[in-house]
Amino acid sequence: MSDPNPPEQPSFNRPAGGDPTTPLPSNPPASPAPGSGSTPPPPPPPVAPTGGPSGMSSIPDPTSEGAGFFTALFDFSFTNFVTPILVRFVYLLATVALVASWLIFVIVGFTQNVGTGLAALILGPIFVIIYLAVIRMTLEFYLSVVRMSEDIHKRLPQA
Repeated sequence: MSDPNPPEQPSFNRPAGGDPTTPLPSNPPASPAPGSGSTPPPPPPPVAPTGGPSGMSSIPDPTSEGAGFFTALFDFSFTNFVTPILVRFVYLLATVALVASWLIFVIVGFTQNVGTGLAALILGPIFVIIYLAVIRMTLEFYLSVVRMSEDIHKRLPQA
């Protein structure tokens, strides 16, 4: 009967076992010759994966992006991503719009009826936080897709 697990395949132009996060099998250290009095040199430290010591992708800085905002925005070949640059701005706009909407609901509620105004004043922040969380998760999803695409593009061999 054959082994149910297939052998490890090379990935992203690296040989099998070449991933820095996968420990490589090591040979046992050779014992020094008797009477030599010297110890073998220590093994080299492990190499950290690209993106930092944790192996996670680093957070892009819009000021150090490869292309500027307008260059990325009008790049019709789609080689530069505009999402990492726009995410912070869109989140700021969404936050301001939600808070402004809540304030308008409170003011309009108090002009119509005190009970409506109090309901908007008390329940409004709950809805603002819920909507803000949904917007944040959506923007993080878009940004993670772009980061994965950038990472895959860096790892694949260039043709």
